[in-house]
Amino acid sequence: MNECPIDGVHLYILHKETAERDRRKSHREPFLTMSRAAITNQSFFYLANKSAGGKAMGLKTARSKRALAEALRREKKILVRTWKLPAWTASNPELNLKGHARLDAQLSQLLSRGVTLTEALEVASTVVPPSNEGRILAMRELVASGKNFGDACQSVGSFDPVTISVYRAAEKTGDLAGACGQLAKSAQRQLEVAGKAATLMIYPAIVLSIAFIASLIMLTLVIPTIGNSLGSSGIELPLFTKVLVAIGEFIRGNFLMLGVLFVVTLFGVVLFRAAVMRAAVSLTRNMIFIREVVMHQELTRFFSVMGSMTKSGIPLTDALAVSSEVIGHPKLNKDLARMRAKLVEGGLFRTLIEKVESLPLATRRLLIAADQTGDLESAFDALAKDHADETDKRTERLMAVLEPVLIVLLFLIVGTMILGIMLPLMSLTNSVM
Repeated sequence: MNECPIDGVHLYILHKETAERDRRKSHREPFLTMSRAAITNQSFFYLANKSAGGKAMGLKTARSKRALAEALRREKKILVRTWKLPAWTASNPELNLKGHARLDAQLSQLLSRGVTLTEALEVASTVVPPSNEGRILAMRELVASGKNFGDACQSVGSFDPVTISVYRAAEKTGDLAGACGQLAKSAQRQLEVAGKAATLMIYPAIVLSIAFIASLIMLTLVIPTIGNSLGSSGIELPLFTKVLVAIGEFIRGNFLMLGVLFVVTLFGVVLFRAAVMRAAVSLTRNMIFIREVVMHQELTRFFSVMGSMTKSGIPLTDALAVSSEVIGHPKLNKDLARMRAKLVEGGLFRTLIEKVESLPLATRRLLIAADQTGDLESAFDALAKDHADETDKRTERLMAVLEPVLIVLLFLIVGTMILGIMLPLMSLTNSVM
């Protein structure tokens, strides 16, 4: 008689817990479904009216027709008609460094003025590239459903471990606005360094491309034509000219095959660009003049990340573990990993940093002094700025060295082609005299 009421109570409690669990699950599912839908982009072919008159048509990715209309409205276009393309044509590109800088700067500005995180994310979705607007809105929905900001970033993707770690630490300390501002500053600094590297590579690429095109035209058109004309006139061609004529005729006879091979090679470089870039960086790391520029670029990124993480309250050992991932220099990476292991075992930072000989001596002395005064955060920021300035100076010096080197190289390439033409002409002149 006494067991029935107890069993009934247990069944009632179990029923209530199951109902509550189902209710919570059904409450969460709309947010998860909306988040997945928000991240997924669709491709549209659209027809729109321009505000200044006339029609515009093209391809664009958006979360929905409504999002497409809003994106076109910002471009001063009015959507007239759309055609949805197959799903495989849709793309969901990653948020690039410039997008991260804009996102963090906008969040820092709004959060510091008391705007809620969900409202700040809604506004921030308008400053990132249109292809990533859905990703930021998905983060907003996850945050609105009760998820913390760091986990929301990890769920939608396109955020590296450094950024996620800084966000999580900032949420614990209550200074998300300051952390976003620091990340924006770090991203802007990295963009400046990347811009310097791109400028450094553009000039040689243009000069060498011009030299290659000019040499190819002379080798395939000019030299064979002149060489064959002189040969048919009974003039004995020099061996050097014969070699150039043979190479030019081979290229002309197999132009299609060589063109396909060039396209396949170019496609392979694009497909495996990450490995190609690693190989190029590894090669330049050992080249005179260039290796110092590469080292200062990596130190700029490293100290920028360290400054962002330590200001957000992340322990020094954890900050080192994440920040060392941006270092590609083998010896420096190994030294930092060894120093972190010693720190975990209880070593002193000021003692261990002295043994990292791959760092410049002035950098080590500054870090030791900063550790003694307890102001490592400011030291990391100062070192990031110093190495960025040093990158600028060394880049300018490298450009000054590259200019005469490229001129000599251009002369050697084009001069070789001219020499192949001049030799038989000089022989003809001597024979006439």
